[in-house]
Amino acid sequence: MSESGEMMVEVAYALPGKQVVLSVKVDLDTTVNQAIERSGILEQFPEIDLAGANKVGIYGKLTKLDAAVRDKDRIEIYRPLIADPKEIRRKRAEEGKGMKKVADADE
Repeated sequence: MSESGEMMVEVAYALPGKQVVLSVKVDLDTTVNQAIERSGILEQFPEIDLAGANKVGIYGKLTKLDAAVRDKDRIEIYRPLIADPKEIRRKRAEEGKGMKKVADADE
């Protein structure tokens, strides 16, 4: 931490082919939301919807927008899931059962 009452944090956002990590200097009493706004990432990626679709975290752990940040935190903005992982696994399991039945029929 600097003596000026400021600290450094990073704001990260990733797309399938691109990752952006911005370093930003913020005041000691800054929230996650304030750090994100100060970083300018919302202007670079207008599709980010902090009020709805996008969740945020610090080092991979979900957090709230009003949570305080600490020096050297990495704030991550997560994209919404396109498909539910549980549903995908369930479908794969069903397909696997069907494949086994076809293989049994060949015997």
